[in-house]
Amino acid sequence: MATKNKYIPLIIGVAIAAGVVIGGKLNFTDTSDRLFTTNSKKDKLNRLIDYIDYEYVDEVNTDSIVDVTVNGILDNLDPHSTYIPKEDLERITQNMKGDFVGIGINYYPYRDTIAVIKPTEGGPSERAGIIGGDRILTADGDKIYGPEVTNDYISKRLKGDKNTNVKLTVYRKSEDKILEFDVRRKDIPIKSVDAAYMLTDELGYIKMNRFAETSFKEFKSALEELQDQGARKLALDLRDNPGGFLGIAEQIADEFLENKKLILFTRDKKGREERTYATKRGDFEDGEIYILINENSASASEVIAGALQDNDKGIIVGRRSYGKGLVQREMALGDGSAVRLTVSRYYTPTGRSIQRPYTNGDSRSYYNDYFKRLRTGELVDVDNIKVDDSLKFTTPKGKVVYGGGGIIPDIFVPVDQSFNNETINYLRRRDHFGYFVFEELDRDRTVYEHVTKYDFINNFEVSDDIVVRFQDYVNRREGTNISFVAYNDEIRRLIKATLAKQLFDDNAFEEILNKEDVMVQEVILLSTEYPNFKQ
Repeated sequence: MATKNKYIPLIIGVAIAAGVVIGGKLNFTDTSDRLFTTNSKKDKLNRLIDYIDYEYVDEVNTDSIVDVTVNGILDNLDPHSTYIPKEDLERITQNMKGDFVGIGINYYPYRDTIAVIKPTEGGPSERAGIIGGDRILTADGDKIYGPEVTNDYISKRLKGDKNTNVKLTVYRKSEDKILEFDVRRKDIPIKSVDAAYMLTDELGYIKMNRFAETSFKEFKSALEELQDQGARKLALDLRDNPGGFLGIAEQIADEFLENKKLILFTRDKKGREERTYATKRGDFEDGEIYILINENSASASEVIAGALQDNDKGIIVGRRSYGKGLVQREMALGDGSAVRLTVSRYYTPTGRSIQRPYTNGDSRSYYNDYFKRLRTGELVDVDNIKVDDSLKFTTPKGKVVYGGGGIIPDIFVPVDQSFNNETINYLRRRDHFGYFVFEELDRDRTVYEHVTKYDFINNFEVSDDIVVRFQDYVNRREGTNISFVAYNDEIRRLIKATLAKQLFDDNAFEEILNKEDVMVQEVILLSTEYPNFKQ
């Protein structure tokens, strides 16, 4: 123990030195190729680290010290300035790009085997003839089953360069056959739009899960399809949407706002402002718009809600949003890693910042804000939302809005307690519904062979036997003795929705859940019984 402890002062000293070096280089007034030029002070610290590398009596991993130090620096700035290690950067970048090159399947690592849940609609695997329930055994002769096979190993065998082929050996349980498929890798979209369909004859519905590079294109396509079906009103569901690219949110807001309306402005530490205005391009400027938000709607989601609310456009429905009003810029650090540094704040058109308070270096309390809202009763009663009168703003039509921590909706909808209990949330996080439904379908997929999506959504009922089997499945997996009597209806609805997702698509999943969703039903009520409602 004494030997280990004697190195602690050295490690701390090197960490501080490395932190100063890196911190000094993050100067965004320079171009990227000049960020890592040196001066005498930085050179002195670099020489110290080199000296330790070459001469110190024991091996010291200065790379890992630098990684820890970067995180330490950023933790003391704000909750949203983050370090992205090189092993994570490719995955995060790909996710925000909106697509990847692959074979196009959703799968479970089921009993040490890759079991296809459903091939991507129109993707290369579906075109090749792969179906739900197939087990993929080999890729180009390499075994991809067994307890020792990792997700990373599987991913590397199935992904590859665009337009290259991969030979798959597949076991089809329904036919008890081994089959061979030659699948050509293509661009596979990572969807931003989970659902788009008509709630009523005039009211369309779009649910978005993030704002990636391809999100506006997806949104625009969905909107046009709904307009072709007669949508003059739109419910845009941004619940649980954590945000993404600011520019994508601006493009979507532009669809609803008239020419030259202010969408937002940003301000950096030097007071420089950049303003973004709506253009003439909007295709839904004359339509009724409802924005659905909750406590997990953040960043770009709040940009849209704030832009519309401050321009007296549409109705914001739900609960107070997350409260993230900081803008990050990503910078590569030269070794495959990157840093996302907060470089400005954004403000809604009335001039309010919706960033909630934070204490530098205390990210835990910041991220535990949800539990604070739960304790204070804010999620069930609008009167429990605390506002700061010093952060009061007024829209052009005289509506009072507040800054200082999220967007407060025009119409408050409390959290659905029946659908938000700890047991159900735990089962969803563990994906027990997904695995159970896969096993149910795997028993005999022909049962649903001739069922259409429309018939399933409107007429299929989950039997008592299925609920009992699910209860037994959970108790077997968890080693518990849970009874679902208290929330039988919610369990049935989630089983049915998950069946629809694996049989048909995400759209069917959302459509089934929304039939009993209190916030969606509130929007339908507002758009039909109170069509001229004004807050």
